[in-house]
Amino acid sequence: MNDDKVVLDSEDIRRTLVRIAHEIVERHDCPDGLALVGIQRRGAILAQRLRAILSELVDDDVPLGQLDISFYRDDLSRRSEAPEVHATAVDFAIDARTVVIVDDVLFTGRTVRAALEALFSFGRPAKVQLAVLADRGHRELPIRPDYVGKNLPTARAEHVNVRVVELDGVDAVTITPAPEASS
Repeated sequence: MNDDKVVLDSEDIRRTLVRIAHEIVERHDCPDGLALVGIQRRGAILAQRLRAILSELVDDDVPLGQLDISFYRDDLSRRSEAPEVHATAVDFAIDARTVVIVDDVLFTGRTVRAALEALFSFGRPAKVQLAVLADRGHRELPIRPDYVGKNLPTARAEHVNVRVVELDGVDAVTITPAPEASS
């Protein structure tokens, strides 16, 4: 981690989530038709934090769910190891709601595609939006976030690491440099 470049620290992440929550409220006339669904693992944690801020802003509980997209991935058959499965819980009707999918990093778009497929197995939302803490580009699918914490121009070989205190003991977003080419 000593070569990692910190692009967001704990306070930056907190401020970013507050800003995203305000943007969500500003774009919705009817906040009682709003719900958040986080993609396991770190997206689900960020969705919990976002929900706390949103619920305070709209003075009401915003429904919160979490999706495990392991079995919806398009590379499942190519993986040699079994996927690590986490909880999926969408304990509210999504029909006619605006559902904001929350994830930590948007890269190729394939995780979001899998999340959309998983979400639609629960019903038919009126609208689906996407909130991400970091958008690093390099899209392979035509997916664009509605709410972005930070745009991170990266090289394809670099790695964006999101750490959350609940899993990693620290809140930070870092970029790991691309490995040096062998001579």
